[in-house]
Amino acid sequence: MAKKKKMQNAPRAVKEEPQATLKDLLSSEVLNKLKAQADELKNEEASRKEAERKAAEEARKTEQKRLDNDFAHLLENSSQDWRKYK
Repeated sequence: MAKKKKMQNAPRAVKEEPQATLKDLLSSEVLNKLKAQADELKNEEASRKEAERKAAEEARKTEQKRLDNDFAHLLENSSQDWRKYK
């Protein structure tokens, strides 16, 4: 039996024409409106995250203040070595 010869694909030199992008198709006015809207959404997201962070910080402070006034919590978390306070 004879070995089969493998046919090699010759690379074709295909010139690709630059395709029109959406940015090229849109007018500058519409493009500016979309950019402004994207900036506005980013600002809203940043302010929302900041508000969530402040709320979480306030909740932590409130919980810590409540625990500081709870005698059982203070007793459990205090050092049991009373000799160093004499």
